[in-house]
Parts: sequence; C-alpha cells; structure tokens
Amino acid sequence: NNGHRIYTKTYEKVIISTGSSGYFIEKKERTKPATTLDFIQNRFSNDNSRKDIAKIFDEKVFEYSKPISLMNELIFLGTNKNDLVLDFFAGSATTAQAVMQLNAKDNGNRKFIMVQFPEKCDEKSEAFKSGYKTIAEIGKERIRRAGKKIKDENASIAPNLDIGFRVLKIDSSNMADVYYAPDSIEQEDLLAAVHNIKPGRDNPEDLLFQVMLDWGVDLTLPIRKEIIQDKTVLFVDGNALIACFDTGITEDLVKELAGNKPHRVVFRDNGFASDAVKINVDQIFRQLSPTTEVKSI
Repeated sequence: NNGHRIYTKTYEKVIISTGSSGYFIEKKERTKPATTLDFIQNRFSNDNSRKDIAKIFDEKVFEYSKPISLMNELIFLGTNKNDLVLDFFAGSATTAQAVMQLNAKDNGNRKFIMVQFPEKCDEKSEAFKSGYKTIAEIGKERIRRAGKKIKDENASIAPNLDIGFRVLKIDSSNMADVYYAPDSIEQEDLLAAVHNIKPGRDNPEDLLFQVMLDWGVDLTLPIRKEIIQDKTVLFVDGNALIACFDTGITEDLVKELAGNKPHRVVFRDNGFASDAVKINVDQIFRQLSPTTEVKSI
C-alpha cells in the first residue's frame, strides 16, 4: 500500500546522445518498481473476470473468479519462463489459464499446481444445474477448455504448447495397516494379512502413484500403459520405473521386463504365479539387469 514496491519489472532505457560524428543510441536496462497504483485499472476489475468465464463456459458457473489480466500481470512480473506457479486457492483455476496463456505468448515452460478443496456447489446454482457438483470440477473443466482454446488460437506461434495436466486427490494409503505396522497384528489376524491392499483400492494407477510417492519419483513424469503377456504394465518416463500389479505373474514376464533394464521395478507381493517365481525375481534381475531396484508391495 501507499505506493510501496511489491514487484519489480525490467524495462529498457534508451538514451540518445550527440557526438562529433552524429547521433548514437545507448541501450541500458533498469528496474522499475511496480506499485499498487499500477493495479488500479479497469482491465483488472472483477467485471472482466465474468467476461473471462463467459468465453470458456456457456453457463454462469462461477461468481468470483480472479481476472485473467490480473493473473497474467502478476505471473509475468513474478516468474521466469521455467518457474512453478502455485495457487493454494485455485477456485475456477484462473491461474492455470493465465500460465498457459503466458507460455503461449513468450514460449515459456512454466508449470502450475492448483489446490482446491472439493467444496460443494450450491444446488440452486447454475454450476450445479450444469452438472458440476464441486468447485474443483469447475476448475478441471476450465483448464481443459481453456487449454484447447489457447492452443487453437496460438497454433502458429506455439505449436508445441503443453496444455496437459494431471489430477491428484489426497486420500489414505492403498495399503492395509499391516503393511506399515506388522507388529500391531495379532495371531488371529494373520489370514487377513495375506491381502495387504485395501479392498477397492487395487486400481493400477492408484497403486502406481502410491509407489511413486514412497520412492520420491516425480508425479508429473509421463506414464505409458502396455499389455504384455496379457498383463497390464505401466512404464513411468520410459524405463525410470516399471510396475505390474496383476496376479499370475510368470518368470517369462519377469524376464521380458528385465530386458528393458528399468531403474526400478515393482510388483504386487501376492501377484506371482507361485512362490518359486517370487523367490527367483531378484535372481533374474541380478542376471539380466543388475542395477534395477526391485520392490514388492
């Protein structure tokens, strides 16, 4: 407030001087403080935010979004082309749209993380009537629509613009308590410990992200799914991590996966066709891919 500096922006200062041989131009860079006065402009008003939403949605799905122009200016002032932008109160994901727009404009590679509590939409609202149960659903759909629109509008100047995003939700572990606290299990509970994955939580992608978190693997890495010997196999960033959580895994499949020489590989603990296969897994990788880290969950 009161005109204090809040962000800095680099401008080019041009000095034209005279000399005995005529004029010459000297270019210098200087830093000019951006003050709160810079942001008291009509283009940053909330009226424009409603227009921004209307360009993406046919319905009036969100009341109090941030103006795109304001977020563009703040991100431009406060980031470099490869920075990460975090919005803890994402709302309708205006910040994500602004990041994609700015990347298209200056060929940047900024990334965004949008955090939004799954707050329920009012049942009387246009958003709820249009099928959006939570504010988070509105944000996800806005990123999809805005990304496509930005990419289409900037196809000639930003043909490789990345508009992809991944949705993750905070949840409890996929693993039953015995996986982390075996000393708390009584003898009568031993049979229950045979299946150490919680019922209904054995989706391959769900399990994969649990493993990626445990191993400290970047959650934004590309994931590819293949069917190999009738089993679903997930490849993270090529061969950085290979995961197969199906049951009935044979030595032939293990050998084929080892042939990829992955950095890490993970299986389901009770997913092997026999105890002999489970015992031989480590030995197979020692022979075919000795640097691979092997894990079972």
